[in-house]
Amino acid sequence: MGSEIIVLPVIFGTVFGIFYLYISARNRERLALIDKGTDASIFYSKKKHVTPVWKVIVINLALLLVGIGVGIFIANILTYNMNVDEDVAYPGTIFLLAGLGLFAGFFATKKLNKDA
Repeated sequence: MGSEIIVLPVIFGTVFGIFYLYISARNRERLALIDKGTDASIFYSKKKHVTPVWKVIVINLALLLVGIGVGIFIANILTYNMNVDEDVAYPGTIFLLAGLGLFAGFFATKKLNKDA
């Protein structure tokens, strides 16, 4: 009963902790650069030819959904034509082909970044 009360502060504490560590580590790195006499130009890249995030998300989501759809189709074929158990065929092929779709999305994104 009391666990509902604890979950929300733990989530907020975790988010705050990650944010605090990110800011403090970045500050320490910049102070170390100042001590060495180096300028902070390494934090600002001159090359801004990066593929927009929305294109990466759309490509990966599309290939994931295609993989899930093909996985369901192949699982249906395995179940009815080869008498494979439904409890094994559907999750196995869906996860396998969804993973292959994400893997293909990785390479498609990598190719997009080269072209940009």
